[in-house]
Amino acid sequence: MSETMNLHQAPETKTLHRALWAGRIMSASVVIALVADGAIQLFAPAQIASMLQETGFAMDMTRVVGPIILACAILYAIPATAVLGAILVTGFLGGAICAHVRIGELGSAPEIISLLLGTMTWGGLYARDPRIRAILPLIR
Repeated sequence: MSETMNLHQAPETKTLHRALWAGRIMSASVVIALVADGAIQLFAPAQIASMLQETGFAMDMTRVVGPIILACAILYAIPATAVLGAILVTGFLGGAICAHVRIGELGSAPEIISLLLGTMTWGGLYARDPRIRAILPLIR
């Protein structure tokens, strides 16, 4: 009887294992993108000077925004603070989208990238954290 139960549980275990790894990959992609953005803000702000100017941000804001992005990435990467990190990442990305909407760049590449990163932030967390799946069940 227990062997029959184990056979039925194996596909579910494989699915959860795959979801966990998919979540880790999505989350790692988000963290890598945020760390890269934060590093550019801190160490190579001249590379993004034209974009900052277009969106109405002063160059000296990179010294503030860079550490904020890095802090969000770190909080999201740590499992114990991942939910707080996801909320902060979503807020940051929402602000980035808003900045591009404000200047009339609806549907621009930075907006789409921000939207995808935000989706991957919560999708990755959903796939790798059973507590999030319990709060937000997609299928019952």
